[in-house]
Amino acid sequence: MNILTLLGFAFVILVFGMIITFTALGRKQGGFAFREIPAFVRLRRAVGLAVEAGARLQVNLGWGNPVSTEFASGLVGLTVLDRIARAASVSDNPPVATSGEGAHSILSQDTFRSAYGSLGIESQYDPTMGRLVGLTPFGYAAGVLPVIFDEQVSTNAAIGHLTEEVALINDASMRKGNLTIAGSDSLPGQAVIYATAEEPLIGEEVFAGGAYLGASPAHEASLRSQDILRLILIALLLISALGKLFGIDQLLLDLFPGLNP
Repeated sequence: MNILTLLGFAFVILVFGMIITFTALGRKQGGFAFREIPAFVRLRRAVGLAVEAGARLQVNLGWGNPVSTEFASGLVGLTVLDRIARAASVSDNPPVATSGEGAHSILSQDTFRSAYGSLGIESQYDPTMGRLVGLTPFGYAAGVLPVIFDEQVSTNAAIGHLTEEVALINDASMRKGNLTIAGSDSLPGQAVIYATAEEPLIGEEVFAGGAYLGASPAHEASLRSQDILRLILIALLLISALGKLFGIDQLLLDLFPGLNP
């Protein structure tokens, strides 16, 4: 086992330890304070307004492949869906989730079932609230449009793996006068979202949904751990630059040959 493998294990243990520590601290202190993200502030407000008005909230989960990294942002969308489903469970028009991939569709139905079951209203669960509307990017966008226009939707949250097709979804939502919140892990998708969404989520903001909507202390602990890791990375880059400047890097390579690529 070389030094790089040991460093990898140390990194995993460090992250795991920080998440456990911050989860315990969060439960003890009642949570952490994070910077405000306007999209999530407006989303929380929109849920309450939709319930009062009898309108519907729509969550678009995208079409990421379940065996690729594209699926990660869709899992964040499912966390957001869970929070919305719980908050809007008393609405005359319950939320609806649309997806362009079979696994997302099944998981969205399971999310609704779990949320309603935990609230003791499982009899109100309807499997058609989680829908598979298209299996290609633009087929998915075409399947989302009738939901926006025909089902009394007042807020459209697109959080998942979405690319250029999200322009059609956001344009339809804006034409309907809906609040449009969108975020994606795709760089082309983020560029389109920044230009077309009323409240865009850029970069890592997409993955902060669980923490900002109060999903669990573990979500908040994860964000806090990322902040610490970011500081550690900055410190390591500075140390590496100084080491290169003063020739310490060569000394380390002589002491630890396993570091040599």
